Amino acid sequence: MKKIMLGLSAMCLIAFVSCKENAAKKIEESNVVAAAERDAVASNFPVLEFDKKEHDFGEIEAKTAVETVFNYKNTGDAPLVITDIKSSCGCTVPQDWSRLPLAPGESGKFSVKFNGSGANKITKTITVTANTEKGSEVVKITAFVKPDPNKVNKVLPAKS
Repeated sequence: MKKIMLGLSAMCLIAFVSCKENAAKKIEESNVVAAAERDAVASNFPVLEFDKKEHDFGEIEAKTAVETVFNYKNTGDAPLVITDIKSSCGCTVPQDWSRLPLAPGESGKFSVKFNGSGANKITKTITVTANTEKGSEVVKITAFVKPDPNKVNKVLPAKS
């Protein structure tokens, strides 16, 4: 049994050694240059820059719809693609953004509508998902929602 194992080991060793070729000779210079160019381009990301990161509507009446526009610019070195824009709740609706690539230096915009729900100070976040290095950016809207004047607060009489 030892002789068989020794014989198989010797055969495997001969097979591995005889097939050995110099791997460095197989590398083509054109492939190295192409890989270097590809890696250099892969490290370039678009940069999403907003004209404002937060918008304050101030005081608004309850149930009063308001709207604002967020302007942005691609200040990076690669085309910007916004894949999604979502808000933190259903009362805030982002809309009207382009899903086409935005070249470096170009600008775009999207609007945000808030339906005036809630009470007192509210803050809602809007997350912009894009092909930036971070993958997403966040902008905010704030407002102070005054109580609905049509709602009657019933005050119960004090018990004696």
